[in-house]
Amino acid sequence: MQLPAPRGRLSQQVAHVLAGRAMEAPAVATLPRQDEDLLVNEDVQLALWMLFELHYRGFEDVDPDLEWDPLLIHSRSMLEANLEQTLRDLTADDVRRAASGTGDLPEQLTNLIDDLDGGPLASHLQRHATLAQFADFMRQRSIYHLKESDPQSFVLPRVDGPVKAALAELQYDEYGAGRPELLHASMFAEAMDAIGLDSTYGAHIDEAGALTLAVNNVMSMFALRRRLRGAALGHLAAFEATSSAPCRRIVSGVERLGLPEATRAYFDEHIEADAVHEQLAIRNICGVLVEGEPHLAEDVLFGAASCLKVDEIAGTALVDTWTRPSPQRLVGVNA
Repeated sequence: MQLPAPRGRLSQQVAHVLAGRAMEAPAVATLPRQDEDLLVNEDVQLALWMLFELHYRGFEDVDPDLEWDPLLIHSRSMLEANLEQTLRDLTADDVRRAASGTGDLPEQLTNLIDDLDGGPLASHLQRHATLAQFADFMRQRSIYHLKESDPQSFVLPRVDGPVKAALAELQYDEYGAGRPELLHASMFAEAMDAIGLDSTYGAHIDEAGALTLAVNNVMSMFALRRRLRGAALGHLAAFEATSSAPCRRIVSGVERLGLPEATRAYFDEHIEADAVHEQLAIRNICGVLVEGEPHLAEDVLFGAASCLKVDEIAGTALVDTWTRPSPQRLVGVNA
């Protein structure tokens, strides 16, 4: 994958360092003011995404040793601190309400998931989306789904015992249960190919909007910090618990649009698989984790709330760009 086109001073500095055209770490002093919305700041989100991507597939002609460059790690840490604080402010009321509820952690987590609205995206895709809008949805989602489940695999060495076994079981399914053609990332690539989209890893990064990047950055931040392992697993539980029903609606939209079977197959797979993964993630992973480490209960709820709130904001913004065109580009759209 090539380095993406910068979207401001900070992402340009990161790109220059990665390309070897600058020796100093990016000046994180260019962060937005506290009263600005970090989630929709394209420059910040792209800079952070590039720094995280060094831990995944990396970039062509970028020294792989930069993954652990101390100055880049320091810059990334400062960006992460701002993102984490933004998320904690965004979810504070939801986490407090869930934590004060009755029942054990799985019940509190289930209630939190049930209380938060999923937003209009799946319903719009089911009933109203045009072919161009569905294609845009697929391009935005490709930033995560072409490396589907990879962030969560970073959590495996951070847990042990029954939690590790349950997480490995879930990941084994996500990675095709030993069959490469059933890797969920491979199935998503086939779904893209079937409707004429480029399924090359990272091909659509320049079209990905700030909120698409933020969705990905939240996952990476949680998964790459051992301190936030509880948040990573809470995020996973919310992600799995809110996948089956939306995928069922998306399948209806695929049928309405007359899209190929390979596109339907990806979403069909998640209707059944994620219904099973929901209980595995909530009870066998998060519930057992908190039984052994009770102090992680609030972080599990924080991760789940962060997943649901950011996904809802991103999905709503995407639908808004389709239904109420605006000169302000919050997300990348070529509809």
